[in-house]
Amino acid sequence: MKTNYHTHTIFSDGSNTPEEIVKQAIALKMDCIGFSDHAYTAFDESYCISKDKVQVYIDCISALKAKYKGQIEILCGVEQEYYSEYPTEAFDYVIGSVHYLKIGALYVPVDEDAALLQKTVQEHFGGDAPAMAECYFETVSDVVQKTHCDIIGHFDLVSLFNQNNFLFDESDSRYIAAWKKAADALLATQKPFEINTRAYYRGKRDVPYPAPAIADYIASKGGSFVLSSDAHCTDELLNRFEEMEALARQKHYRLVSRIK
Repeated sequence: MKTNYHTHTIFSDGSNTPEEIVKQAIALKMDCIGFSDHAYTAFDESYCISKDKVQVYIDCISALKAKYKGQIEILCGVEQEYYSEYPTEAFDYVIGSVHYLKIGALYVPVDEDAALLQKTVQEHFGGDAPAMAECYFETVSDVVQKTHCDIIGHFDLVSLFNQNNFLFDESDSRYIAAWKKAADALLATQKPFEINTRAYYRGKRDVPYPAPAIADYIASKGGSFVLSSDAHCTDELLNRFEEMEALARQKHYRLVSRIK
């Protein structure tokens, strides 16, 4: 099946309406399109569905399900931030993600700005970047328990700005131990991990999430994957999917095409 469960629209930080996304998905002969706009997050309303638009979002997707019935399957999901407290029972599925480090009362995004993350390492971790990564992965390890998600989103997002080991050495034993501990905890839940191509096709990383060593480890432990483009516009719906599918076959990764 040609599916993409990680899609953002103008209801959060995407560029297109849900219907524009649906029309493009049909043009691409996709079997299913899943919407996953960012759940309302009280401490940072800049990127998520506004509290007064949550039901509007659900109603909009519901109307599209009826309008395009028989042409494509449409699901109304949500990307639930670990620190969001907004209920998710009304959605068809949940992607659980960690975008922030919580330091006291402060929430620091890990995917917003390299300089900000570097400053955070200096000011809050005494210049110890692996300690920052350990903090991130400790939170990620609990993302299924906290969000009750169906898909584990961009597992190693903390490495977004780490091209050429800019912040930390990804071969460092502490970094490896941190992600392995988180991966082991999440593998026990039997929820699929995303192979998320967004940073890869946008030239932000040389590889998708999770990095190859992490993906290989997850696969070796019996974990499964969902292919995702984390699309924020119509042009991004299936970016790098053919390449990732070929890689998955080559490495004998178990890809899941349906989550419901």
